[in-house]
Amino acid sequence: MIRLENVSKTFRLPGGLRKTVVRDLTMTIPRGRSLALLGRNGAGKSSLLRLIAGTLRPDSGRVIHGCRVSWPLGFSGSFHRAMSGIQNVRFVARIYGVDADELIAFVREFSELGDYLHQPVAVYSAGMKARLAFGVSMGIRFDVYLVDETIAVGDADFKRKCRAVFEDRLSASDVIMVSHAPGPLRSYCDCGLVLENGRLEYYDDVEDAIARHVANLSAGHAGAALREAHEELS
Repeated sequence: MIRLENVSKTFRLPGGLRKTVVRDLTMTIPRGRSLALLGRNGAGKSSLLRLIAGTLRPDSGRVIHGCRVSWPLGFSGSFHRAMSGIQNVRFVARIYGVDADELIAFVREFSELGDYLHQPVAVYSAGMKARLAFGVSMGIRFDVYLVDETIAVGDADFKRKCRAVFEDRLSASDVIMVSHAPGPLRSYCDCGLVLENGRLEYYDDVEDAIARHVANLSAGHAGAALREAHEELS
């Protein structure tokens, strides 16, 4: 399980304003459920995912992992640019306590980067870094995979390869997924969370979560149209 206890997180914006992601949030995410995380642009979905991953610290409260939780799938921001691909893989293997040689063998076959694995990550293209990141993500068996929009990268063949491995992993693992497209959420998730104005609502059926999100968007559009009409009449 993953438990958030009294978690709050805000960001300071230009002009002295503050953006609240969550406020005093307490909830338990059990094993055996796959969650869709929905919310309008700027609601803080990616930040909440990073809080769950442990890559972003809350202002107050704590996040407790009772299982092995991934970083957001395909995230390459933590790779050391001066180190080679293989050196980065070895470093990640040590952190997560997995066999480095086995992880390197998996990443080598999965990423199809060949000799570039021996080159510094600084010379990689964005696509090459994404292949390396996906390889490392899929090479470690997590109980819960975190997905922020992307479950596949590269050309059509490599995307099929990504999806096949991802779906194989989910046969024994759960997922918490952020996506603006309802298709992937319906395919991989069975329940949902809707983030709105720093508050999180849980829905036991993903369809109810999607419906609530759509209603929030519709209300926002209506409010914007009303404000625009008021300004024109002023």
